[in-house]
Parts: sequence; C-alpha cells; structure tokens
Amino acid sequence: MSRNFELLNQMGQADVTMQPQIEPARAENNPAEFAFTPTQSLEIDGIAREELTKLVHRLFLASGAEGPRRVVMTGPESGTGASWICAHAAEILAAQTERTVCLVDCNLRAPSLHVQFGVENHFGLTDALLGSAPIREYARPLSRRNLWMVSCGSTTEAGQALLTSDRMRMRVAELSATFDYLLFDVSALNTSNQATVVGSLVDGVVLVLKANSSRRDSARDSIQGLQASGVRVLGTVLNQRIFPIPENIYQRL
Repeated sequence: MSRNFELLNQMGQADVTMQPQIEPARAENNPAEFAFTPTQSLEIDGIAREELTKLVHRLFLASGAEGPRRVVMTGPESGTGASWICAHAAEILAAQTERTVCLVDCNLRAPSLHVQFGVENHFGLTDALLGSAPIREYARPLSRRNLWMVSCGSTTEAGQALLTSDRMRMRVAELSATFDYLLFDVSALNTSNQATVVGSLVDGVVLVLKANSSRRDSARDSIQGLQASGVRVLGTVLNQRIFPIPENIYQRL
C-alpha cells in the first residue's frame, strides 16, 4: 500500500477536495443495543496497519463532521485488493471512533467480506432489497461492538436488478440513518456499473490501484467515467506496493 492517500490533483485532476457532496444523516437508531458475539479480528500489523490508519484518518476523521461518511471502494479492474482495503479500513475506523461503522457487500459477482471475517453469507443485502424487515435485522456485529456488516446475501438475478432500483436508494438512506459510517464494497469498474450506481447514492468513491499492475491510463479513464456520471471520486490508494528497505528502517523515516 502507498505511504499516502493520494488526492486526484496529483494525477492531473484539478480542484478535488475531501468534502462530501451530500450532508450525511446522523444515525437515529442504535444497533449496539442488540446481542453482541464478536468475530475474530482481521490480522494486520506493521507498515500495512500504519498506512491504513493514515488512510482512515485522512479520509474519515481529519475533516471532522464535514468529512465523508458513506464511501464506496472499488478498483478499475479485479484483483486490486479493494475488498481487502475496505474490510480492514472499516475495522480500523471502528477502533478509532465510538461511532457505528457498517460494511455493506454490494459485490454480487464475487462477495468476499463474509469470508474475510469468517461468517456466513446469508440474510444480507439482496434479501433486504427483496424483503421488508428493518435494515438492522440484516446486519450482524463483527469484531467490535460498533462494527457491523450487511453481507451480500442470496445472489439472485433479481438482486442484481434491484441494485439500480428505488428500493436500493431507500435501503441506503435507511443504512445512513442507522449507522454513522458506511463502507460499500462493489465489483470492479471493468466488470459492472455497481460503482457508478452505488457511488451516486453516497458521498463518493475511493479507487484502489494495484502497484505495478493498474495502468495509469486505465485509472484516469475510470476517474473520468465516474465523474462524468456525477460520482465524486474522493481519492486513490496504491495497494501492494513493495518497499526495497527493511520495515524497521522504513518506520524511522
């Protein structure tokens, strides 16, 4: 992962700020009142934890109440590690704040958040889009009392279609009223329009690039495509970067 959360003006895009397009609703319900059986925490240490903590602070916490609270994470192509970044960033964010954090797995093509946390994938987002129960009934607690997840759920064709429906808009609004922070994992931009669809409902998108793999022109095209659709791109993350010096020396720099 890169040493910094790179703003888009470093990629030739001008006047990009960290301010959200939409003023997020404050959580009205308190899901922490439900029974809590913690899952195992994700394993991460060393430079990766340090850099992810910097990312979380700069993206969510540095701007205080004005910072984005509903964020989509994706890559221009599959294999950039966007789902891994999304899951670990959510856990670190939950450790940095007392506010509630919820992961939402919108990657209906290749759901993986439930695998990372070692929980079952059932009664999740697609079930919420087809059902009528309150959204908190589709969320389950994870490794911390203030960290929750809505898994992908039943992967049906109806669920795919409902991502673009008014029902999805209503569920995102309900999630925003229930949890303080939302992190959405969606499929890669070259495989579906999920980032555009979900990104238009939230505060913006973070684009995850893979070091020595993601092409600069592909990243630029992805950014321009999202912006052309009215989706705010909050920044980019360079993942899986290899540093040619020992970690103990790097940490002293």
